[in-house]
Amino acid sequence: MTGAYRAGMEFLAAAFVAAIVFVSGAWGAMALWYHGPRLVLCAYLAAAAACIGAIILFGTAWPLVAWALVLVALLGWWWRIAPSNDRDWADDVARTLTGRIDGDTVQLANVRDFHWISEENYQVRWTDPSYDLSRLQRADAVVSYWGLRSIAHAMVSFAFDDGRHLVFSVEIRKKRGQAFSAIGGFFKQYEMILIAATEPDIIGVRTNVRMEDTYLLPLNAQADTLRSLIVSYVDAANRLAARPEWYNTITSNCTTLVYRMARRLNPGLPMDIRLLATGYLPEYLHDAGAVDAPDGVEKLRQRGAISERARSAGLDGDFSAAIRAAVD
Repeated sequence: MTGAYRAGMEFLAAAFVAAIVFVSGAWGAMALWYHGPRLVLCAYLAAAAACIGAIILFGTAWPLVAWALVLVALLGWWWRIAPSNDRDWADDVARTLTGRIDGDTVQLANVRDFHWISEENYQVRWTDPSYDLSRLQRADAVVSYWGLRSIAHAMVSFAFDDGRHLVFSVEIRKKRGQAFSAIGGFFKQYEMILIAATEPDIIGVRTNVRMEDTYLLPLNAQADTLRSLIVSYVDAANRLAARPEWYNTITSNCTTLVYRMARRLNPGLPMDIRLLATGYLPEYLHDAGAVDAPDGVEKLRQRGAISERARSAGLDGDFSAAIRAAVD
C-alpha cells in the first residue's frame, strides 16, 4: 500500500510539473507564432515535448531545470520586443493625437473627422481644433456591440455649449491591411492608440457602416470632473505619442484606460469583472452611480439605443442631435 501510494503521488507530481511545462510551452509557442521564425518555433515545440516526455516517462523533475533556462531565454527575447509609433499604419490610425492646455483652452492636433461611405471608401480628414473647457456641458459613455453580448467597445463623448462634440476612444493601432484578432491582442500584435474624433466619424462608422448595436449613456458628472477627465485624456495622448504602448486584450484596452483615469477622479471606483466583459459596462456604470437611471438599466438601454436613429439621419446632417432625440 505504501509503495502504491508513493508511486501514485510521484505520478501526480510528475503530471503537475508536465502541466506547468505544457501551459508555459503553449504561451511561448503563441508568442513565437506571432513574432518568431518558424524554425525557432519548431525547435521550441520539440524541446517542450521532450521535456514533458522525460518528466512522465522517468518521473523526475530535473528536465524542468533545462526548461526553466529555455523560458528565461524566451522571456528575455519577449521583453525586448518594443512598441513603436513608426510603422505603415492604416489610414484611420495613421496620426497620433497630441494636445496642449493653456488655462481654459485645449489645443489638439490630429483630431479625426473622416467621412465614411464604407469600410474601404472614406474621405480622410484630420483637424487641429481648440476647445474652451469653460463651455463643457456634459459627457456621454458610448458602448458599441459587434458580436457577443458580453463584448463591446467603449468611448466617451464630451459636449460643449457651442454644439460641438469630441469623442475619445482607445483603439488598436492596426498596420495597413492588418485585421483584428482578440488572441493576437495578448501577444503584442497591436500598439494602442488614443483617438479623438467627431461623432459622425467615430460613432457613425460603427452605427452606419459596420452596423453595430450602439448605445449612448449620459454620465453623472460635475463640470470640474469633466474638465479633469479631458485633461487626463490629453495627458494620456501626449504620453502615448512620446512613449508607445502595446494594446492588450485584457490589461490595456478601451475600458481599462478609462477606468484608470476615472480612478484618479474617484479613488473609490470599484474594480469589477464587467470592466473586462465590457458588454456589461452599462450595468457597471449604473451600479457605480455614474449614470442616471432611476427606472433601471433596461430603460436606460432603450432610451440610449441610437443605431436606428443614426441610420435614419445619415452622416451628413446634424448627426449628434439626431442620435440624442430620445436620450436627452
